[in-house]
Amino acid sequence: MRLKEKYQKTIVPEMAKELDFKNAHLAPRLTKVVINVGFGKHLKEKDFAAGVESSLARISGQKAVFTKAKKSISAFKIREGQIIGSKVTLRGKKMYDFVERLVNITFPRVRDFRGIDDKAVDRNGNLTVGLKDCSCFPEIRVEDSEDIFGLEICLATNALDRKAGLLLFRQIGFPFKSVNK
Repeated sequence: MRLKEKYQKTIVPEMAKELDFKNAHLAPRLTKVVINVGFGKHLKEKDFAAGVESSLARISGQKAVFTKAKKSISAFKIREGQIIGSKVTLRGKKMYDFVERLVNITFPRVRDFRGIDDKAVDRNGNLTVGLKDCSCFPEIRVEDSEDIFGLEICLATNALDRKAGLLLFRQIGFPFKSVNK
């Protein structure tokens, strides 16, 4: 069963029951997924930016957008308007496809992965996960890519609080660390 079908048929009724919602439409859902890469020390390299852009396009299925500095910071040698990173925002079908691949394929391929910490979910119910190596995605071939870079994945929800967001991510199948208290 695809993730969107699973969400509509099983996750929503369970969450509405557990969170004591009278209306199933009040159950939290994913609104968008943002994949972000900062260039950091590779800021001056033009071929690095092109490589990151093509890798993000392969991972997400849509073209990446370059992010620019809003103001100059002399300590970091950044000027206003300079390209400092790249990002992709996913919504709808592509978002659900990406999340499904992330949970079922990518996380099991991450080296020494012990699960996501519960603290990664903020008070608004959004999840932020950082990966040090992009080669865990099946779309990236290690032999072809010259540069290995880290990326950040932000999953935004319309959850009212942290508890509802955490419940949503657990129902979707995100591998959280089990805390033995």
